[in-house]
Parts: sequence; structure tokens; C-alpha cells
Amino acid sequence: MLAGGLLLLTGCSKNMNPFQADYFNCNPNPLEVVGQTVPATVTGNVPAKFFKKNATVTVTPVLVYGDQEKAATSVTFQGENVRGNNQVVSYEYGGTVTVPVNYIYEPAMQKSELYLAFEVEQGNKQYALPRVKVADGIIATAALADAKTVSPALTPDGFQRIINEQYSAEIKFLINRANIRPDQLTSPQMEAFNSDLAAAAQDTNRVIEGLNIKSYASPDGPYAFNTKLAEEREDNTKSYLEGQLKKDKITEFGELTADFTPEDWEGFQKLVSESNIQDKQLILSVLSMYKDPEQREAELRNLAAAFEVLADDILPQLRYSRLTASINVIGKSDAEINQLFDTDPKALTVDELLYAATLTDDLARKNAIYTACTKQYPDDYRGWNNLGLVEYEQGNISAAANDFAKAAKLAPNNGEIALNQGLIALNDKNFNEAQALFGKAAGVPETNDALGTLYLEKGDAAAAVKAFGNSKTNNAALAQILTKDYSKAKATLAGVQTPDATTYYLTAVLGARTNNAEMVTSNLKKAIELDPALATQAANDLEFSQFNISSVL
Repeated sequence: MLAGGLLLLTGCSKNMNPFQADYFNCNPNPLEVVGQTVPATVTGNVPAKFFKKNATVTVTPVLVYGDQEKAATSVTFQGENVRGNNQVVSYEYGGTVTVPVNYIYEPAMQKSELYLAFEVEQGNKQYALPRVKVADGIIATAALADAKTVSPALTPDGFQRIINEQYSAEIKFLINRANIRPDQLTSPQMEAFNSDLAAAAQDTNRVIEGLNIKSYASPDGPYAFNTKLAEEREDNTKSYLEGQLKKDKITEFGELTADFTPEDWEGFQKLVSESNIQDKQLILSVLSMYKDPEQREAELRNLAAAFEVLADDILPQLRYSRLTASINVIGKSDAEINQLFDTDPKALTVDELLYAATLTDDLARKNAIYTACTKQYPDDYRGWNNLGLVEYEQGNISAAANDFAKAAKLAPNNGEIALNQGLIALNDKNFNEAQALFGKAAGVPETNDALGTLYLEKGDAAAAVKAFGNSKTNNAALAQILTKDYSKAKATLAGVQTPDATTYYLTAVLGARTNNAEMVTSNLKKAIELDPALATQAANDLEFSQFNISSVL
């Protein structure tokens, strides 16, 4: 009985001994950022004859950094004599315990230490055991993902330097005749054609690209006769037009071409299809059954009543020459557009203003142009969207959000606007809203980069790699580094069109992971030259812990 009492005292009454660091293993160690968080799992192997039977131990992961510390969610374990619902640890045999760890990452946490704090309740006693360090530092490479570097989507302008216009008129002929009647030359249609042609010739902003004549005979009568008739109509129309050009002193008109069609069966079929002729379907079936023109005509003539209607209503419309002028309207030059914006922006159309912004890389000038566009054309969503794009690239996220919202009211189903509003949500870490908006932007070219960055921010590097595809951006290279595809990451970084400090910093990280000391130091030097703040980050970055980088800091 005395021995049993001594055993009971040993198992219950004495305070617990301190936990030792070698009882615990942290995975990963050092800690590592995944998306927005720092997740880890601490596994403890409690030895036999250690955990008091009447003790309850609350374990709290505590991250210590600078002059701050942050506690994660606590986990409680209990001895076998304690009534409760916590995991039981045997006094006789010990046991394995698991402590999950998760923190929302902050840049100050990069240089840090992870401890476990222990609070014990044992009978009527409460006391703390010494903390135990289980991990040292955080690899924060994943935190280099940056939504602000994703290019927003531009809504394009409709500016065309050259706009082609077509003017046309028809000269109708009597049956079996090729002469041009005077009333055909004075018709409103023909007078308008001649007037437009003369005006174009005098306008320095318009160029007559070419003139064309197409002459036709109706598909009745012998084919050989119709061939000669259509050709004569072509010759007479061409002679008339050449004379009119001389009369109006038009010498620059590109090329004058002319051709003829002996029997206009295509036009015949179209007119019949669009008509209300009683036997329309019967006539169309004849056309489909017979391909020889003379047999077609013979079969149609057998439809006596129908052919009479055709002769009165359809065939006269197929005896004509069509004159067509192709005229290019030359728009303002780049220099003229720029000058007008500087002197009289109200003289520019909305498309000219939108185009003007594409003529400069200066974000301040782009901002001024799009601002003018929204003032002059407030109901055009493109001005608001593109102004928001510039604000976003200038780092004015709040202003960009307001501009995108105005654009969305004017064009709620526009894909470019949806993508841009998704970027705003992504910057606010509102991942569900961002994903929904990116879904509405399907087909917009910038969507892949936006989705890739979203997956990076959510901590799914494999999905990010798939979304980025062959994109050559810092974010795409980061996803490849995180999935350990270092050769592809190297090619991606080399393909970034405008390398910045982050490009070189990521290349240094790649050098560290592939044990290339020269790659580390040379690229860190470039990164710090572009952004001196990276010196402090590099000094604390565990990616470079195995390299001497003091010469570049």
C-alpha cells in the first residue's frame, strides 16, 4: 500500500517537468508562407512517465518577431485521470500529440521564432512551464505575389485611320437594248453618285481608290445574244463614266475596271426568293433541277402564267449596269490628334480621344486624356474603364475602383470591366468576389494572368501555373518557383519584357534554390539598385541564409 501511494504521488501530485525541445518536430521548419497564411504542424512525442495523470496542459503556438508576439489557436491535452474531452496522454506510455499552427502573414514576421507555450492545471494548481522553440524564421517567397502588377483590361477605341466608303448607282436598260437612256443619267441616284464622286475628288481627306462597272443581261433569250448584249451594256456604261470623269475633271481615281455577266441567274434567284409570286417554290425548284441556262429558260417558259409574272416584275430588274466607287476617307494623323488634344480637345471624337491615349506611355498624359474623354463623353463606358486602368497602374486603387464602377453601370455585361473590378476585389483579398468577376471576363486576354495571381494569393501554386500558361510575368515565374519548376521559371524571368526589382529578386531566389552563388549576388545587386528597400528584406530572407550577400546589402 505504501508503494502504491508513492506511485500515485509520482503520477499525480508533483508538478510536471518542463517540456524539452527535442520532444517536438515542426513541419515545415523554417515556416513558409502559403497564400496569405503561414501554416505548419508541430508533432510532439511525449515520453513515458512524463505526463501527469491529473494534469491538463494547454499548448499555445506563439510567434515572436521584433518586439511583438502573436498567439495561434491553442490545443489542450489531458492526463488519464482528468474528466474531459481532450486528447489523453498516457502517464505509463507517453504518446504523440499534434499542434496545428496558422498565422495570417505580415511582412514583419519574416525574421521570427515559433515557440510553444504551456499552461498547466493540476488539481487546484495552475502554473506555466517554460516555452520551447520549435521553428526559426519564415520563408516568405510566396508573399511576393502582387495583384497590383496584373495588367487591367483596356476597352479598345474604334478609331480607324482609313475608312472605306462605297457609293453606287444603277443604269437600267430596256429589253434587248444596250443604249443608255437620258432619263437614267438624270435619276436622283445617278446624280448623287456623280456629286459624291466629284466631292471626293476635291477633298484632300478622301481618296478615290477605284471604280468598277458590272453589267448584266436578264436570263431570257438566247445565251449568245445575252452575252453580246451584256458586253455592249458594259462598253456603253464605261464610255459614259469615262466621259463624266473628264467632264468633272477627275483625274485621280485609282483603277477603272469593268466586267459583265451574260445572264444574271444569281440575281434572278434572289429576287424570286424575296418576292410574293404565287408559284415561287415551283420556280425555285426549276432552278435547282436544271443547271443549263437555256434549259432553265425553256422550263420556265412552260410555266406560262408564272413566266408572265416574271417578265413583268422580275426580269426588268436584271437588265442593268451597276457603277461602284470605292473611296477611302483618311482620318487625322497622330500629330494632328495630339495637337488637337493640347489645343482644342472638344474637336476630337470619342474614338479619337481614346486613340490619343494610346500614343503615349506617360501615365500622367494618359490620365489627362481619359479624364477629358469622361467629361466630353460621360455616357461612353470606355473612357471610365480606361481611366480606371491608368489610375490602377498609378497605384490609385480607390480611384480606379470608382472609375470601374461608373463604367459597369454603363455596360454591366462588359468582360473587360468585369476583369478590372475583379482585380479590385483581388487587391482587397476578397477572393470569392474576384473569382466570380473573372468568370464573367472569360475570353478577355488578361484573364489568365488575373486568375493565376488569384490562385497564388489563395496558396494554390499548381493551379496558378496552369492558369498562367506561357505568360512571361513575375507572378508566373513565382508560381513556377513555388512548384519547383526552376528551368521554366528561369525562362519566364528571362522573357519578362520590362524587368523590375522584383524580377531580379526572384532571379536571385532562383539562384539560391539552384545553388548558384553568382546568380544570387548579381541579381540581388540589380534588385536593390532599383528598390533599396529590398536590402532589408534580403538580409532577413531565409532563401539566402546559405550565401554571403553582405557585399550587395
